[in-house]
Amino acid sequence: MPDNNPMSFAVDSGESAAEQDGRVRVQEDRQRLEQHMAETRNGVGTPGPIGVTPGTPPLVAKGQANPSLNANLRLGRTTEDESLLARPELQAPEALDFTHTDPWRVFRIMGEFVHGIDTLAHIGPAVCLFGSARTKADDPDYLAAVELGRMLSEAGLAVITGGGPGIMEAANKGAAQGPSESVGCSIELPHEQGSNKYVQVAVNFRYFFVRKTMFMKYAEGFVIFPGGYGTMDELFEALTLIQTGKVRNFPIVLFNSAYWGGLVDWVRTTMLPSGKVTLADIALLRVTDSPAEACEWILECYSAGSRSNTPAVSELADPPEPLVPPR
Repeated sequence: MPDNNPMSFAVDSGESAAEQDGRVRVQEDRQRLEQHMAETRNGVGTPGPIGVTPGTPPLVAKGQANPSLNANLRLGRTTEDESLLARPELQAPEALDFTHTDPWRVFRIMGEFVHGIDTLAHIGPAVCLFGSARTKADDPDYLAAVELGRMLSEAGLAVITGGGPGIMEAANKGAAQGPSESVGCSIELPHEQGSNKYVQVAVNFRYFFVRKTMFMKYAEGFVIFPGGYGTMDELFEALTLIQTGKVRNFPIVLFNSAYWGGLVDWVRTTMLPSGKVTLADIALLRVTDSPAEACEWILECYSAGSRSNTPAVSELADPPEPLVPPR
């Protein structure tokens, strides 16, 4: 990084060559992005600087209800996701005006995509950490998420979470202790949710599928801590997109072998023998109890080539036939 840059990244002389190379690649990519943004600022655009100084106040009040995110709740209306998935025109089509119809919601969805991309395009290489919002601050998983968030941030990787409490708060807390970005992508829910106090870059979403797209687009890896249905949803969506070749392969790390062991064993002993998955599918998962090992794997994968440079391959279909120009 340039000498006048406030960020500094830790290097451990005991690391493997691949892990050290991963750190170098992350820093080079961040430097290229920062250089581009600096040139843009000197031209017609005005994007914010890459990186956030530790201790920077979050964009949403610490741990408080998120006013813009929960407006529908306070007004007694349904969430935007619920409205999108409903069919009110079947019950009372004459009562709907255009602003409450699906064609109008397309513009809202488009605006949410634009807002998310405009905000997150300016962060450096990143890793998403997922896990339960119910995890307490004295839980070993919480403490491990803090440590891993700090390690990733010190390596130059931004940390992206769902912005809420529990494991999300822990990961943002660790990221905020390092020089890289601590990002929270909050979602509108039927109950109030505030961004945790360690979020430095906050983005509010009302549609789950838009937020999930941002997780997939801007992460170079996923680390999945113990969690519930929402955590499982993120895990299996990522596996599905990789398996089907919709996205490039990238590391998926399951943290806490005792929690995930039963699931992994079931995949191996039930799904694999019945032909529902292959050994290559199972190999997409790595399990660990060590924050240092999780960080090492992610950096080694980055060293081997970020997913943007790795071809997507689907094992579920034959290669497409070459296009033949019409006569």
